[in-house]
Amino acid sequence: MDELDAAILRELQSDARRTNRDVAAAVGVAPSTALERTRALRDRGVIRGATLDVDLAAVGRPVQALIAIRVRPPSRRAIEAFRDWAQAQPETIGLFVVSGAEDFLVHVALADNQALYAFVVDRLTQRPEVGDVRTSVVYEHLRRPPRITATDD
Repeated sequence: MDELDAAILRELQSDARRTNRDVAAAVGVAPSTALERTRALRDRGVIRGATLDVDLAAVGRPVQALIAIRVRPPSRRAIEAFRDWAQAQPETIGLFVVSGAEDFLVHVALADNQALYAFVVDRLTQRPEVGDVRTSVVYEHLRRPPRITATDD
């Protein structure tokens, strides 16, 4: 990845809906060059798609939590079973398979604290592979896209 690829990525990260002509003008190349480079980034899997940023509170899911889970027994079968279940839950907005004291961090968004409690106590802890659960309520979720430079190969 060179400096031009990095510049195109930065422009698309600021607004993935920008036209190719706008991206080309911003990075100082012809539209055909920007289009060719953008397509190559997609073909190489660098650009995997674009996402929609939704205000969770506006859609009735203002309560967020990070739930740390330890799976028992620590086997591939148990880990994959939990991963597949957690990923399929409508409350799950992020899922991390991690190392350390826990096996997973599950990021959830729900309507209220009662819904969070019901999710953890009535559904999550009922999973046979769940050995330990720690829940942390998110007060504020600040996000920023990774900053891409030409040296980030």
